[in-house]
Amino acid sequence: MWRNLALFVIKNRRLLIGLLAAITVFMAWEARKVEMTYDFAQVVSPDDPDMVYFQKFKQTFGEDGNVLVLGMQDSSVYRLGNFNELRALTDTLSKVQGVSGILGVTRLPKLEKDTATQTFRAVPIFRNFPQTQPELDSLMRVVNAQEFYKGQLISPTTGATLLALTMDPKFLNSSKREGVMQEILGHAERFQKKTGIKMHYAGLPYVRATMTTKVAAEMKLFVGLTIGMMALTLLMFFRTWSAVVFPLLIVLIVVTWCIGSMVLLGYKINLLTGLIPSIIIVIGIPNCTYLLSRYHYDYRKSGNQVLAMARVVRKIGLVTLMNNTTTAIGFVVFCFTNIAILFQFGAVATLNIFVAFAVSFILMPIVFTILPPPTPKQLEHLEAKPLMKLLEFFDYVVLERRRTVYLTALALAVLASVGVSKVRSVSYMVDDLPKDSSVNSDLKFFEQHFNGVMPLELVVDTGKPKGLLKLKNLERIDRLENYLRTQPVLTSPVSVVTFLKASTQAFYNGDPNYYRLPDNDEKNYVFSYLARSQSTEGSEGQLTSKLLRSFTDSTMQKARISLKIADIGSHNLDTLINNRIRPEINKIFNGTGTDVKLTGTTIIFTKGNEFLIGTLKSSLLHAFLLVGAVVLILFRSIRAVFFTLLPNFFTLLLTGGIMGYFDIPLKPSTALIFSIALGIDGDNSIHLLAKFRQEMAANGRRVKAAISTTLSEAGTSMIYTSIVLFLGFLVFAFSEFGGTKALGLLMSASLLITNFSNLILLPCLLVTFEHGKDEDVIDQSGIKHYDDNYHEEDDDLELNLDKMQVQPKLNG
Repeated sequence: MWRNLALFVIKNRRLLIGLLAAITVFMAWEARKVEMTYDFAQVVSPDDPDMVYFQKFKQTFGEDGNVLVLGMQDSSVYRLGNFNELRALTDTLSKVQGVSGILGVTRLPKLEKDTATQTFRAVPIFRNFPQTQPELDSLMRVVNAQEFYKGQLISPTTGATLLALTMDPKFLNSSKREGVMQEILGHAERFQKKTGIKMHYAGLPYVRATMTTKVAAEMKLFVGLTIGMMALTLLMFFRTWSAVVFPLLIVLIVVTWCIGSMVLLGYKINLLTGLIPSIIIVIGIPNCTYLLSRYHYDYRKSGNQVLAMARVVRKIGLVTLMNNTTTAIGFVVFCFTNIAILFQFGAVATLNIFVAFAVSFILMPIVFTILPPPTPKQLEHLEAKPLMKLLEFFDYVVLERRRTVYLTALALAVLASVGVSKVRSVSYMVDDLPKDSSVNSDLKFFEQHFNGVMPLELVVDTGKPKGLLKLKNLERIDRLENYLRTQPVLTSPVSVVTFLKASTQAFYNGDPNYYRLPDNDEKNYVFSYLARSQSTEGSEGQLTSKLLRSFTDSTMQKARISLKIADIGSHNLDTLINNRIRPEINKIFNGTGTDVKLTGTTIIFTKGNEFLIGTLKSSLLHAFLLVGAVVLILFRSIRAVFFTLLPNFFTLLLTGGIMGYFDIPLKPSTALIFSIALGIDGDNSIHLLAKFRQEMAANGRRVKAAISTTLSEAGTSMIYTSIVLFLGFLVFAFSEFGGTKALGLLMSASLLITNFSNLILLPCLLVTFEHGKDEDVIDQSGIKHYDDNYHEEDDDLELNLDKMQVQPKLNG
């Protein structure tokens, strides 16, 4: 098959080049339509009960994560000139397309009692804007008397204030978001320049927009850095520009297909899929490197370009395909999940790994049989002295120091196990961003002055329609809210209860001492005022009705308690909810028939990370099983499965140990590493094992001789491949995202460790467990293609076609 494939490719080079060019043009045309995703990918299963409940919550009460906040802490903002600038900024921002509402000091409404109509009216405090500083000071005293807003818009302890912009979801989840955010930030920066008051930004819309912008920038950066790194590596190895330009051209073609395939599959670029183009370059280059180094090796033996390339395709085609299959397994296991972000990442990466294999096995033989043959200088890399010395050292250690190797491996495994025990699983809403980023520093500002900005929601279900009209239910909710106020990481809650308290205050002409729930005697009066207010025409009635709808359902059975929380991490959040809030809920509502649930974007995000980590752990198990299945199919030997998986398990164990000792937490971005590393590291195991089996079967040598030959010949390409992959993944260490940086560093560490695992530990295992098996008959059906010295005479003669003008080498 592979002989025929080699002949077909070389004979039909023009047709294949034309076909690939046409597909590439089509994919490039599609690739220009690629879009960034403007929403956090849902990582919780859509069938998960908490996710189902959250979706119902949004249908009833609306979005919880669409508020952008702008904050400032400067007493000069309450000077008349700066306050006028704040008013102008607020008015300007309210007109920005994509902003559906804005709440700020200069636009604060207050409830007033209208005794004539027996209604509450929401009237602006700054109905007539102050013209003097005393007028402003007087109105600010009115603002500070509104208990409803304390801790919401103005910090009662530091005086910091904020603007809360409600964003239209249609703009948040589309490509228009970037323009909207730039316009908002531009107005804010102009305010900052005019007044000298520093502005701070937070809220999920801002975090998402920042991350989206960085993902797009880093995608371009990584592709550029990866290409540069691969170019230098190839030039160092092969010392000719043709060995640099054409492999890079091939992987760029594959990258074009990769982005085009995203569009055709209906996927958008997110934090994970944005890494795929660079990963494809890193994985695709070893295909070209492997082919080229084997081509140089066979050309040196035959002196004939076409003959050498045909032999290379015939001999290493199946093993290279299996190597790519093993690599793809590290990604395809993500397709077994029903998590969109993982499925898309796995599907696109898997598809394009095989595209990279196909394109390289078509274009490399075509290009390098057209180009002039390699010169003797260009072939010198086959006998590079440093590389030969290193392989000789490996050979010595394997044959003479196996006991030392086993003891070293055991000691490292014990140390790694201790390190693994230190690995902690924790995630933050913005933990992928650098600690010194403006997003994190601004987030600390809001946590210091307002306790946080991340959304947290509670829903109190009284179990009966109009249950919220019963004072006892309202008093229980009030008890829960009073407890929540004692938690330093939570903001003051906002609910129908706080709204009723504000209504009671308004009923008593704004006296702050009456900011409380109405008693039994007052209840009917306050409720009747509210009922008439909702039916009143005009903006006052609409505002009152809108506030109630935001915090109760249409039947008055369920109440929403809305808070903001600091980004305290998944572990602390779990402690807060399960050890503090839930016990208090049980204490207050036990036996009342009332059900209280926690939900919101923060809860779902945290659960999503835990769910994702659990899914990735099971994916690693699937990856082990699939790699084992590939090895079993290829070698038809249980021992071969053992020889492949044990060294790679050792590699993953050491990688996990590094995470523990360097305090790298287990989170989705770092949990990805293990499946990917297993797939990539498994390539080297298959490569070495295939070469070893061929030496054992074809030459009848003893095990030690077979190992020496295997290390000297297969070791070269394995080291080349490891260097390429190491440098390629090291590029991700330049990321601003903590998870991506950890991915790059840990993958690079894994690739260094795999050289020990596969070039020392694996050969030691083979020498130990294969001794005395030299004369056994080994099934060659799966490995015959790998024989470096095996050539059927008819194969070489068939290459002697007039149209190809190839002369076979008689002594080859």
